[in-house]
Amino acid sequence: MRARCFTVGVFQDVPSADRGLEALARHGFAAESLTVLAKDAADVRLLINRHLRGAPDLLAIEGLGSVAVRGPLIETLQGSDGYLVARGLARSIGRAGFQKHDGQIFERLTARGGVLVAIHNEPRAAEALATLHAYGGGNAAIGAWTGRL
Repeated sequence: MRARCFTVGVFQDVPSADRGLEALARHGFAAESLTVLAKDAADVRLLINRHLRGAPDLLAIEGLGSVAVRGPLIETLQGSDGYLVARGLARSIGRAGFQKHDGQIFERLTARGGVLVAIHNEPRAAEALATLHAYGGGNAAIGAWTGRL
């Protein structure tokens, strides 16, 4: 699997993200393939612990402020050079194969309290996209995908 293939959607709030993450688990997406990024709050930390089986990292990201994060998308965007923290979501999203305007939308929705959920699974990208859409993941998109619908 290529390191850059992610399917991303932003849920309106934590309860919506919880339902979406439960659906992804029911569809067999492994916890280690999932990423959550949201403004830091107690309910976000619980969400990450529950679905991603580990404590979140807390980062201060340009344009978003203090966020709770966990998952492979964060590793891709941050890199060894700290790019995500320094440049923000909109400017770093290209590292995951998305266009800058996708990153601007993801950043704006997350800044308003949305919960970004990403799935790292190219062979099942279309299924991940359909699941995000079905459970309220807004602006869901696939970055750097080689398949066709």
